Parts: sequence; C-alpha cells; structure tokens
Amino acid sequence: MSMIKVSWISKVSIMVFAFLLLYGQFSYSSEYEKEVRAAAEEFYTALNAVFKGDLEPMIEVWSHADDVTYMGPAGGILVGWKEVRNSWEAQAKLKLGGELKPKEMEIIAGESIGITVNYERGTIYINGKTEEVNIRATNVFRRENGKWKMVGHHTDILPRLKI
Repeated sequence: MSMIKVSWISKVSIMVFAFLLLYGQFSYSSEYEKEVRAAAEEFYTALNAVFKGDLEPMIEVWSHADDVTYMGPAGGILVGWKEVRNSWEAQAKLKLGGELKPKEMEIIAGESIGITVNYERGTIYINGKTEEVNIRATNVFRRENGKWKMVGHHTDILPRLKI
C-alpha cells in the first residue's frame, strides 16, 4: 500500500476513534440540545453580520483558543484563533452582502461538546453578481466558562469565492 494511503487511513481511523470517544461521553439532554441550537443561531447571526462588514459578533461567538479550526468556503484549513480571526476579518472587509440561513439542522449535544450539521442556504454577492449558496456545514461548539463557543466550522468550497 502506498505511504499516502496508509497515512490517510491512519488519519481517518484516528478521527473516527476520537469521534466515537467523544460521542460515548455525551450525556444527551434536551437542554444541551437547546443550548447548542442557540449557539448555532448566534453563529449564523454573526455570519450575516460579517457579510455586512461587522466582525464583532463573530469574535464573540468563537473560542479564542489555539485548538480552534476553520475550513471555510474559500478552502484551506486554519488552526488557532489568530488564523481563524484573520480569515473572518478578511471576509468582513469584502462586505459581500446577502444572507445565509441554516436548514435541516441536526444536533448532537452533551455537557461540554455540541455538534451541528446542516445546510447553509441563501445568497451572497461575488464581484457584484448574485451567488446562490447551498452548501453543507459542520459546526463544533465547546462549553467554556459556562458559554457555548465555536471551536470548529467546516463548509463545502465555493470555487468563485477568493479571500
């Protein structure tokens, strides 16, 4: 087997194991689900504020830890709050306009970790042209000091978006 396949299989195996380990530690509660849903709604409000050029709500919803990750619609993997913040700042400067809403959200929630998977649907404007958005997103939240903070956001790529 090629080294690339072995490396890829190892990484996937580790991620699956980590997910199952975390999933096993979830103690489901409808209250946790409501809290994580509220945190996700805050994120999408912040995302739409970024489209108008307002970065502050996005700064508020994210954890500022070194282990946060972001795989946004422009591609690439960002790790750590500094890199993630810089990306959101660049996006806010674009003032894309438009609005995205989460659709068909599914939630896994425990005492300290929450995950949402959903579609992001709506419109943004790229180079003055309306761009319909219909992408998949995974959001990971962690309870920090009693508040749910985003620690991971992953979406499909929008090829025409250059940030």
